Amino acid sequence: MAVICTPTAADVAELAELQRRHETAVRGSSSASPERVAALVTGSGAATHRHRLVRGDDGRTLGWAWVQDRAGGRVVCAVTIAPELSDDKADPLAAELFDWAAGQAADIARARGLSETQLDSGAFADDPRQQRWLAKAGLRRVRRWWQMSRPVQPEEGEPDALPAPRPGVSIRRVDREADGSVAEEDVRRVHDVLEQAFVDHFNSHTETFAEFYLRLRTDPGHRWDHWWLAELVDDGPAEPAGALVATVTGTDGATEGSYVEYLGVLPNARGRGVATSLLYALIADAAQRGRDMVGLEVDADSPTGADRLYTALGFSTAYVTESWHCQLVLPQR
Repeated sequence: MAVICTPTAADVAELAELQRRHETAVRGSSSASPERVAALVTGSGAATHRHRLVRGDDGRTLGWAWVQDRAGGRVVCAVTIAPELSDDKADPLAAELFDWAAGQAADIARARGLSETQLDSGAFADDPRQQRWLAKAGLRRVRRWWQMSRPVQPEEGEPDALPAPRPGVSIRRVDREADGSVAEEDVRRVHDVLEQAFVDHFNSHTETFAEFYLRLRTDPGHRWDHWWLAELVDDGPAEPAGALVATVTGTDGATEGSYVEYLGVLPNARGRGVATSLLYALIADAAQRGRDMVGLEVDADSPTGADRLYTALGFSTAYVTESWHCQLVLPQR
């Protein structure tokens, strides 16, 4: 008989190990860490997450599901099943956990006063078992994402080692106050830039500043000195043109790298090398910190051809992930 519970701090190491086994079984390596699991289960990020942990009679962890209230009309969920579990046991467990996730998503939507919401999950492209469970739960594959990385050379941290921004474009980190705290005005500028830059992009959902601020602050890899603003300085006051938000990977003691969480450029600044200059700023910073890798995610199905920019800068695809969605319409009460 299975034991169902809500995970606590005592379960973090075991959940990280479950995630590590799953990722390793599918793609041969894993980025799972107790620090990142703790942020979801017990850290400040727990406020927007709900969890369900399933154990066997012997106390062994069999499955873990979580849902996140990501934005108005969008709930993200993940279901992880022990890879060593046979299909006759894994299939019904996955179905039960996805059904639980859908119920939680509906509950979140009701609390927001919505009549429907998107349930957003995913899988590795080389994981047919997870894909089968997603399809049986009523989700469909809607997008592929290339997970790309680029090696960083120590000399790239030297002054003038990388090309400077084009004339009229300036790159800077977000400002800090005299007491060392981040300048809220700059954080709001980053939020505004990203909201405008992605408004027409795939699966864009409006996220309030408070939601944006809380979500990124709760990432264990968050660092304020990994946020950059691009500005146009042709004439008159500087105007925001783009933004890059990065995080630290390998925060559990593994080799550190830098990862691009967001890179957006406003429409009126496109074609001026803004995205390239922001990436060069991150690469130089990574080199100065002694890191050997910068990573990012790119929409494999985007018509913008963004992957060509990344390839030209030395990025290559390490593996591919998929987004799976369904629209949940809540029954009227």
